[in-house]
Amino acid sequence: MTGILRHHKCKSFIINGVEDHVHILTHLHPSVALSALVQSIKISSHTFIDRKGLFPGFTNWQDGYGAFTYDNKALPNLYRYIENQERHHGISFEEEYISLLKEHGVEYDEKYVFD
Repeated sequence: MTGILRHHKCKSFIINGVEDHVHILTHLHPSVALSALVQSIKISSHTFIDRKGLFPGFTNWQDGYGAFTYDNKALPNLYRYIENQERHHGISFEEEYISLLKEHGVEYDEKYVFD
């Protein structure tokens, strides 16, 4: 994934995940459309996972994705949050995502949030 980000002129700070999702902290290059970057990451990583026989239960990425902007001052805290994924993950991906939306005051309709 870091190579894909580099290919798209994006700076990768940290990538980490748990069994049902991944967090990527990156600087998005102004010439790159977020949706195109996510599509490239999903396609390339899926191909890599299949070719290497990693994660036998993995069938595909979900259709959607979430993306949040950040203030540069928040970078150290975001880095630690992603670095410690396994430690603070006693909740499901859905619970974590809804919690992030609420924490940042993002209005949403649950029928459109998940596949």
